[in-house]
Amino acid sequence: MRIWQRVGLAYLTVGVALVAFWAAFAPRSFYTDFPGGGRHWVSPDGPYNEHLVRDVGQLNLALFVVLLAATITLSKPLVRAALAATILSGVLHVVYHSGHVGDFASSDQVAILSSLVLGPVVAVVLLATTLRPDRPLSGAGSA
Repeated sequence: MRIWQRVGLAYLTVGVALVAFWAAFAPRSFYTDFPGGGRHWVSPDGPYNEHLVRDVGQLNLALFVVLLAATITLSKPLVRAALAATILSGVLHVVYHSGHVGDFASSDQVAILSSLVLGPVVAVVLLATTLRPDRPLSGAGSA
């Protein structure tokens, strides 16, 4: 189970890192070019605000640090806190964008919402794995 927790946490960590580093250190590019590949998902939502885009990046950098520490240590309290933060952030992000995709092409609407839902779903599944009672290792302590 620990390997799947580590893989899932690594997936979430990489996803957060993409947004975090891009928005924090290249806010104009993030605003005009995210998610890349000729798509533009941020700029249609309102005028550019460097302060706001950098704040989003910097807050995601903080989440990145916590997720990275959880991925490395697999400390149950840290993993739970990182996943709870990911779920809270992710669900609120989905709620916002669910009501603001009308100006996008249908393919972008599906891509936006699918990409946003995946993170919280992974986090919920991983959180559920931390709620199981700890079991002793097979053969541990037995004669």
